[in-house]
Amino acid sequence: MEILRTPDARFENLPDYDFAPSYTVVRDAGGAEIRIHHVDVGPKDAQPILLMHGNPTWAYLYRKMIPALAATGRRVIAVDLVGCGRSDKPSKKSDYTLARHYDWMSKWLEAMDLSNITLFCQDWGGTIGLYLVSRYPDRFDRVIASNTGLPLGEGESDFMKMWVGMMRQATEFPWPMLAQGMTAKLSEAELAAYRAPFPSPEYEAGICEFPVLIAVQTDNPGAPLNREAWARLGEFRKPFLTIFGDLDPVARGWDMRAHEHIPGARGQAHHNIAQASHFIQEDAPQELVDHLIRFLAVQ
Repeated sequence: MEILRTPDARFENLPDYDFAPSYTVVRDAGGAEIRIHHVDVGPKDAQPILLMHGNPTWAYLYRKMIPALAATGRRVIAVDLVGCGRSDKPSKKSDYTLARHYDWMSKWLEAMDLSNITLFCQDWGGTIGLYLVSRYPDRFDRVIASNTGLPLGEGESDFMKMWVGMMRQATEFPWPMLAQGMTAKLSEAELAAYRAPFPSPEYEAGICEFPVLIAVQTDNPGAPLNREAWARLGEFRKPFLTIFGDLDPVARGWDMRAHEHIPGARGQAHHNIAQASHFIQEDAPQELVDHLIRFLAVQ
């Protein structure tokens, strides 16, 4: 496996992002060493808030939320998924499978040895994050799922057929899709910051392959993994909250399924944010922070 690593210079002078990088190296099942990046703010012995991003973003997505969350006295960690941000990027689309993503981030969580976690997860960070919750429930105190879900191989919508079909052949990411996933209007410098981890299309294999890995097809090899994780989440009794954007076209309806299936979701103050779309961290960062801080008190 050939591994690409984005030069550090690409991350200099990004708007509203001056967080120092932290790294953890994991060895995957094939013996490859993968360096995973995370932002780490606050006391190391404080209970952590773990933030997991979606595709094609990275920890930059949480730049407006990290300082306010750290002000609570908690440790705030925003991790970059493999293939994204400052994390390593295997160079071929075939290097990425759902099983590998789950394995990489499982090994990262074990290496970090986090416990008493409050998880906020969105999009692919939600799919992977929910898998982690299902596998390591004792490490998590509470979960907030936002515009995300666990696809169970139940069939494709017309949108998904189009999106997956387009990305199956793609060799570079269609970056205008990022702005279409939010109502916020980003500056040119902010849009460039999202593209900073990808100096050329060769670095984009992972973000191009993510749509192909969405386990919506009945024969998708990731669907059995997700069905097993979904079954385990049916036993998760700790507080589980959903905060979705009213305008999100991607995960609409999954919040209701979570309310019915996950015991810890029952009786919680679930919320939909008006005029917020898929990348809700850009559309309503302060509202998310307010909800998250209130949720820290829920036992």
